[in-house]
Amino acid sequence: MKKVAIVVVVLITLVVAVVGGLSAYYSPQEKPPVYGSISVSEQLQDDRDYRFGEFQAAWKGEKAKLLVTHQAFEGQSIFATPAGEAFLTAAHGVKESEEFRGFFDIEEERKVIYDQQVVEDIREEDNTLIIEGALGNEEEKEAPYQFKLSAVEEKQLQYEVNYEEPSINRSYLSWATDEEEHFFGFGAQFSTFNMDGRRLPIIVQEQGIGRGDQPLTFLADVTNQAGGTWFHTYAPIPHFISSEMRSMFSENKEYQVFHFTEDSKAQLEVFSEKPLGRIYAGENPAELLEEHTSVVGRMRPLPEWTQEGLVLGAQGGTEEVLDKLEALLEQDVPVTGLWIQDWVGQRKTSFGKQLWWNWELDKEHYPNWEEFTGKLEEEDVKLLGYVNPFLVDTSEKDNVRRDQYQEAKEKGYFVKDDEGEPKKLMLTDFTGGLLDLTIPEAREWIKDIIKEEMVERGFHGWMADFGEALPHEVEMDSGESGSTYHNRYPEEWAKINLEILEEEEMLEEGMFFVRAGFSESPRYASTFWLGDQNVTWDEHDGIKTAVTGLLTSGLSGISYNHSDIGGYTSITDFPLNIVRSEELLKRWIELNAFTSMYRSHEGNQPDENLQIYSQDNIIQHVAEFARIFRDLAPYRRELMEEAAETGAPIVRPLFFHYPNDPETYDIDYRQFMLGEDMIIAPVLDEGKEEVSAYLPEGEWVHYWSGETYQFEEGEDVEVSAPIGEPGIFYRPGSMVEDLLK
Repeated sequence: MKKVAIVVVVLITLVVAVVGGLSAYYSPQEKPPVYGSISVSEQLQDDRDYRFGEFQAAWKGEKAKLLVTHQAFEGQSIFATPAGEAFLTAAHGVKESEEFRGFFDIEEERKVIYDQQVVEDIREEDNTLIIEGALGNEEEKEAPYQFKLSAVEEKQLQYEVNYEEPSINRSYLSWATDEEEHFFGFGAQFSTFNMDGRRLPIIVQEQGIGRGDQPLTFLADVTNQAGGTWFHTYAPIPHFISSEMRSMFSENKEYQVFHFTEDSKAQLEVFSEKPLGRIYAGENPAELLEEHTSVVGRMRPLPEWTQEGLVLGAQGGTEEVLDKLEALLEQDVPVTGLWIQDWVGQRKTSFGKQLWWNWELDKEHYPNWEEFTGKLEEEDVKLLGYVNPFLVDTSEKDNVRRDQYQEAKEKGYFVKDDEGEPKKLMLTDFTGGLLDLTIPEAREWIKDIIKEEMVERGFHGWMADFGEALPHEVEMDSGESGSTYHNRYPEEWAKINLEILEEEEMLEEGMFFVRAGFSESPRYASTFWLGDQNVTWDEHDGIKTAVTGLLTSGLSGISYNHSDIGGYTSITDFPLNIVRSEELLKRWIELNAFTSMYRSHEGNQPDENLQIYSQDNIIQHVAEFARIFRDLAPYRRELMEEAAETGAPIVRPLFFHYPNDPETYDIDYRQFMLGEDMIIAPVLDEGKEEVSAYLPEGEWVHYWSGETYQFEEGEDVEVSAPIGEPGIFYRPGSMVEDLLK
């Protein structure tokens, strides 16, 4: 029987692997865009020109097309409607949403569709272009609308749509695109950098285990509904910059979908009766991102200590974590922080070692606390911890001093179900209650807990985890629906953590890092991390996604981001045995030295994986790249100051500085820039000892060999890249040249 079972599993695995390429980019919730027809009133048959603020619009009556430009960028279209087609359609829809472990299955039925647009009047009033008309359909239903484009800033238009028909709760805004136009950004996206040809849903949720990598995704779905798809992400942002220097941001918080599936037009679908957003004007990506971050907020420079070396992730209690720290210090690894996520105690689950989500120090797991923190002070190592907005039943935990779950339940601080009881949300194989952040008293309550249990105990920072699991069907205490508050939740969770730093006067020395986020999260978060990558080489959910996520998130305002050194998720359930290899760990050690924070993680199954302290040769590898990270601190400090002023990310795609070079449009995980003066081509394939890098115009020096390359136009170069020598290039004469000597 065992042999039969093995054969069945192998056959299933082979079938799934064959169809994996077809399913990797498939969305099970896929709905087509709603394009439609357009007609215009008699008075709009002729061409007309309008001026509002620094913008101008040309109405082409015969083509029924609107073209918007900016005075400073002659000949550059920043927004144009599809010629002879509707640019605005709408619908009344019914959505069903099912949440499971932070994943969302969304199904929609469009009950009534308004796909016939009539434009009756266009006029300019008070720096606003107003377009009025009606939407209709074959059933002869009519819905009057008003579409506004307001010049709210010198280089910013705000669009707004109002409907008179109260049943409309879906809106579809279409615009013209060029056949070869490419679209970048959208927050932390992991499987692709260029979204041309994609249908991209925007919803905060778990990223999944596999995300299209087969057979892992199939098996994760079968066992836990946890496989995910290519678009699953913790931190989506409805904003893009295109290769034609067009940039749009949807200010709506509701679920929405970008459609880039047509060659000559695109569409934004918003599950709202009131679409609102921005259209930016700029000459290059830097200018466009500066405009965007002036709206959503910019990230502050990180504390200086975060840039001085490794933040060691360790767990296991006082004696064990000090032994791990000492193993690194003895071999001169520059360690600047110790991150102990298990300060609240550990619990064993089906997923691995997890935590007791009751936010108080477990004094049995971490005895002699004052002696422990005193030792860290002697070594000048900052202490970091872990917290999230869930609380769990601790009746099975022996040494609980304060039952925070019961306390929050009695105070009514949880998100509630239909019967007014705390909504029980499944978290791996246990359930928890999620704090309702619309309750002011609940916000102050959790802030006080973090202050008392973390700040007063000497923590300088913490992982502020989760924020993606709020169900759509609940009603918040404020009266808002979970559907409209869902994407806001991680923003508010980050805001609460920022308020703690402000109120405790910790902004200079304290910090926190988040994975879940939405449009305004950069305003509040100290830094981001990229979530739970698998300990694999895979492009959908492994080390490669740690690069793609850096590039996409940076173009939407997330200036600082990083991944767990070594990845996080291991699977040791039959028939899979996915654990870290020494080669993968070393390549991840190299990669993260060129991001904004150098932090390791033991992963969900620490005992099954190689760790950075496991072997002397790995420790020496960490030491070398932690020193490179430390040596580049002055350069990153300048980049952080730039980020605070303009929103420019530290890690950048080549497109950011070379937008007129089409070769940069499809470079995703292959390489990236650290600021303007470094190009990093990490080794992300098993067994590879050379890398190919695209070097744009100018002069570049290969760090390891000293060889200089100079091109009038970009060219590919191939360099040797054994373990310990990833592809590193810098501009001669730059600050980097002096720092790396």
